[in-house]
Amino acid sequence: MIRLRKMDTILHNAQRQGRISFYMTHHGEEGLLIGSASALNPKDYVFAQYREAGVLMWRGFTLDQFCNQCFSNDLDLGKGRQMPVHYGCRALNFQTVSSPLGTQLTQAVGAAYKFKLDAASHPEKEHIISIAYFGDGAASCIDFHSACNFASTLRVPMIFFCRNNGYAISTPVKDQYAGDGIISRAPGYGMAGIRVDGNDIFAVHAAVQAARAYAVQTSSPVMIEAMTYRQGHHSTSDDSARYRAAEEVQVATNVSDPTVRLDLFLRRFGWIDDNVATSIEDEERIAVLRAMEAAEARPDPKIEHMFEDVYHEKPPHLVRQEEELSRHLKKYHGQG
Repeated sequence: MIRLRKMDTILHNAQRQGRISFYMTHHGEEGLLIGSASALNPKDYVFAQYREAGVLMWRGFTLDQFCNQCFSNDLDLGKGRQMPVHYGCRALNFQTVSSPLGTQLTQAVGAAYKFKLDAASHPEKEHIISIAYFGDGAASCIDFHSACNFASTLRVPMIFFCRNNGYAISTPVKDQYAGDGIISRAPGYGMAGIRVDGNDIFAVHAAVQAARAYAVQTSSPVMIEAMTYRQGHHSTSDDSARYRAAEEVQVATNVSDPTVRLDLFLRRFGWIDDNVATSIEDEERIAVLRAMEAAEARPDPKIEHMFEDVYHEKPPHLVRQEEELSRHLKKYHGQG
C-alpha cells in the first residue's frame, strides 16, 4: 500500500511537470485493492476499470513495468499504444485496461463462462474465476445490466467488485441513484451480494475470499460493493475542488484512510514503529524515483508497432497506411 501511494504521488507530480501525459491516483482506495487481490488465486483473471494498479502490483508487476507503461517507452508491454495507467499483463492474468466504462464487465462474463465450461470438461483441474472491477458510476452503464443478467442466467463463476468511492468523476452518488447503493441491485438479478468496508483491508480480504469460494462451489456470480472514498482528483484532467469542499475530503481522509488504519493496527501489536515506517517509505520512494528515471531515459517504441498485433497477417489498408506514414516522416523529418 505504501509502494502504491508513493508511486501515485511521484507519477502524479511527473504529469504536472509535463513528463507524462496523464495519470490517475488511488489515494484512499489502496485497502480494497490489496485486500481483494490477496484473496484471489493468481490464476484468476482480472478485468479492471482503471483504478486497480494495486491489484496488478500485488501480482508482481514491477515499478519498472508501471513506469515503462506510463512513459510509453520501448519496454512498455503495450508498445506505446495506450495512454498512461492503461496497464495489462498476460503473464499475470490482468486484461489490458480500456478507457470506455463498462466494457470489461461483459468481457469478464464471457471469460467466466469459458471457465465454467472448462470446469465441466475437466473437473479434476483447479477451478478459476474472473473478477470485474468497476466504479459506482460504471454501474449506470448499460453494460452493467447486460453483464449482470448474462452472468446470473448463465450461472458463471465470477465476482462483480464495485469500488463505491462516492463520485463518478464529478457526479456524487446522491445524483446517480435513489436506491441503497449498488449492492441492492444484486437480488434483482438473482445474485448473491455483500457490502464491505472498503477501507478495511482485512474485511475486504475476507469478503472476496468468501465470495470466490461461493462462486467456485456454486458456479454463480457474486457482487461485492466496497464502500470507500476517492481522496484525490478523478484524474490529472480533473479538479475536484470545483465540485466538493476541501473540508469533505479532509474529514474522509482523517476518518477512513486505509493506510492510516493499517498502520494503527500494526502499531497496536508492536509490529511497526516510526523508524520502521520511515524506512519503508524512504525505500519505496527511492525505488519509484529510480524506476521513473530509468523509464524516462529509454527510447520510444518503434513506429512500425502502430500497425502490428491486430491482424495475423497485415491487411492491405494497413500496409498502405504504414507506407503513407513512412513517406510523410521522410518528407518532414527534422521539421516541427
